[in-house]
Amino acid sequence: MCTSPQVQNRRPGSTRDAITLSAAHDFRGPHQTAVIDRQRSASRPSEGHESQSSPRRLTRISRRIIFLLSVSVSFLTLSLSTPTNPISSVFWGQKNPVPFVESASSSAAGIPDSGLNFAWLNRDPNPTEPDSRPAALRPESSSSPSPLASPLMDGMTSICSGWKYRGLFLGVMSTSTSGDTIEEHGTPIDEEKKRVQCKYCAKEVGGFSRLKHHLAAVGSDVTACIKVPAVVKVGMRNALLEKKKERLLKEVGRIEHPELPLKRKFSPASSEQRRCQPKLAPMTGSAEGNGGTEISVGESSSINNFCPKQSLEKGMNTLDPQSAETANRSTPRSFIGENIYEVVKEEVKDEAAWHAARCIGRFFFEAGIDTANIKLPSFQGMVNAVIGCGTGYKVPTYDELKGRILHEEITEVIKHVEDVKQSWGRTGCSILLDGWIDQKGRSLIIFLVNCPLGTIFLRSVDASNAVEDPDTLFLLICDVIEEVGVEYVVQVVAHETSDCMEATGKRIMEKYRSIFWTLCADYCINIILEKIQALDYVNKLLSDAKAITRFIYSNALTLKLMKKHMRGNDLVRTSNLESVAPFATLQNMVAERENLLSIFNSPIWNTSDLASNTKGKNISKLVQNSSFWAAAVDVLKVTNPLIGILHQISGRDRSPMGFLYDSIDRAKEQIKKNLGSEEARYSHIWSLIDDIWDNYLHSPLHSAAYFLNPSLFYSSDFYVDAEVTNGLLYCIVKMTKDQRDQELVVLQLDEYREGKGEFSGEAAVGQRTKVSPDMWWSLHGCQCPELQRLAVKILSQNCYGASRYMLRKAISEQLHAEARNLMEQQQFCDMVFVHYNRRLWHSPSSLKQEVEFVQEDLKPSEEWIVDNN
Repeated sequence: MCTSPQVQNRRPGSTRDAITLSAAHDFRGPHQTAVIDRQRSASRPSEGHESQSSPRRLTRISRRIIFLLSVSVSFLTLSLSTPTNPISSVFWGQKNPVPFVESASSSAAGIPDSGLNFAWLNRDPNPTEPDSRPAALRPESSSSPSPLASPLMDGMTSICSGWKYRGLFLGVMSTSTSGDTIEEHGTPIDEEKKRVQCKYCAKEVGGFSRLKHHLAAVGSDVTACIKVPAVVKVGMRNALLEKKKERLLKEVGRIEHPELPLKRKFSPASSEQRRCQPKLAPMTGSAEGNGGTEISVGESSSINNFCPKQSLEKGMNTLDPQSAETANRSTPRSFIGENIYEVVKEEVKDEAAWHAARCIGRFFFEAGIDTANIKLPSFQGMVNAVIGCGTGYKVPTYDELKGRILHEEITEVIKHVEDVKQSWGRTGCSILLDGWIDQKGRSLIIFLVNCPLGTIFLRSVDASNAVEDPDTLFLLICDVIEEVGVEYVVQVVAHETSDCMEATGKRIMEKYRSIFWTLCADYCINIILEKIQALDYVNKLLSDAKAITRFIYSNALTLKLMKKHMRGNDLVRTSNLESVAPFATLQNMVAERENLLSIFNSPIWNTSDLASNTKGKNISKLVQNSSFWAAAVDVLKVTNPLIGILHQISGRDRSPMGFLYDSIDRAKEQIKKNLGSEEARYSHIWSLIDDIWDNYLHSPLHSAAYFLNPSLFYSSDFYVDAEVTNGLLYCIVKMTKDQRDQELVVLQLDEYREGKGEFSGEAAVGQRTKVSPDMWWSLHGCQCPELQRLAVKILSQNCYGASRYMLRKAISEQLHAEARNLMEQQQFCDMVFVHYNRRLWHSPSSLKQEVEFVQEDLKPSEEWIVDNN
């Protein structure tokens, strides 16, 4: 094989040297070699001589030049063959056009500037003057094949198939405009650039990615821009194609098809009919004819009417070769990419997923459903079930929902409730109360039953006549205890400290010898925080903090700056406990101190009108006041350990009862340490805590659980005082009916105290801190059955109330609000029963997850965000 020398042909008025196509004949068939040789003969200087050097002596640079040459010609061949193409119009549809490589349109269209001289392509075809362009690149009026297209593609593929030139191939085929970015074609509307306005048609789209599809007219769900220039449209479309190629290259490691389709169908910019453009792939088999297979790329080629989507809708992995041959006999089968279906399927899946998300959101917004419900496990289960049914699934009717479907849900929920009840004989249970006053002034109470296996909803009652009458309330609670079973109930956990509730609790303990009346720990911690909040210096600090947050949330400028500097996060925190939210917000403000200072020191703030008015100056001065931040840190030294108690008892896998006593003591010691162990500073805080502990929260159950918790009892800092021993003995007498069993329990306590027998086994010692206390007793307390039974019942109870589960109170209010006939009322009661038990079934507590008391999906208090002045 002989190689051709590089022949320089300087164009008038140009300083750029261009290389002819002669070097391409190293990988061309005989027909193309003859055409190129004739071109070389016409342009070779008379004194030039032909080099006879071997291909092995070609340097790496010359090989890349050859490759660039073949790619460029192949790209031009495909682009120029269709007169309707905006790129080809530069060449065939203009009089005296600008030379190709120096034209602005070629650069804007994303055509790579390879440095080649294509001036001879830009001649205006004149019927009176012979066209000197190669026959392969002359515009055809018929569908006759182009003899140059296929061999050029073959040559390009032969080099691109080598691992060495993959990156070079993608670089040459880059369709990004030189110096042109998508940001130049749109204007961001918001700071986060989530909404962008098109500069051509002024349409708003969701971000610059959507803008690119808008300009490229790509995607079935994207409205095409009708004012975008053709060169910009082509450039954007080609940029999307390049992104597709790069991702495919990472996935499959090689390019089977250099012109893969875009991920979306081309949406029409006008009323013209959309056409699917076929993409060409290199030959992988043996060539037919003169060195290669010829393909028609002319305007009248019927291949333009063949749409791959027709085959894809039939579930085919590749396009049907027979269909392609029917449309155009000269189209080779190997030109159809093997990965087209996989790529399109993946991207159609992305589009379908976004459409499905839009439909889900539309349903939530139209029905007025709280968007937090999307977190429910049953929602994802519903979606998975619908997907499993395939296309054509019909949603259930209204009658089916309230009939057969509701009946089957009731059956399943009842089975779950019965499974939970079966564990009550071994672990016992706690009845939890949660009450509130609705907008109509009615007092409603929900009764729940909790045990380690789960929490169930028992009933919801209108207790308006009972909350002020101890006798009526007593009878109501007695009825609930009898329904659950007196032998199973260990404690009743109240939700408030009203006189009527307190009197009822005393009567319950008098009637039922084995049942305790306690107050939920989260409510008591809330009371302690309320008392701390009422202290003068704390109240002053929170007032200043509210002034800052109200000012920020009440002004658009400061709110925008807050979102910017805090990365979209909120400053005000929310909680289901009213007194926790202010201190959680204060903690967040201290954590975001530097960002708050940046807001009020930023040039935008300093040049604004707000910075010059009196209120703005005061708020800015307050934020930059070091005394304010020092006071905030001091207050948090007191409140953080108390809020930590809630996290400790809620974060335990099981047996929160066994840790409450210790958590209270540790919180007090931590407050003392935080305040420098100065009695004058912490003594009044200790007094507040002790007052609530002694008069409301403490129960003998807490002392007994502390003593029976092996992870604490066998620790080095375990401390026993009279309160602990008296509480333990009280529980033994109250919960053990038989006197002989009481004596056995006392004797077995000695074995537990000294760690004898099974308590000293390797497994028992190793699992003291690794399993929950009630589980530890179940595994290692068999040698002391009476003590084991008592310990499991005590440690299996909780110490928090029903408010922890944050059940929707509106549905209970609706149950008692409307007058219905007997059948409708029973049906609604069934729906309430299913709703509450489903929520409890999948609640964080039932799933052994930590309950967050500081939550982001609650409405913040207006006093922290609304400025009424």
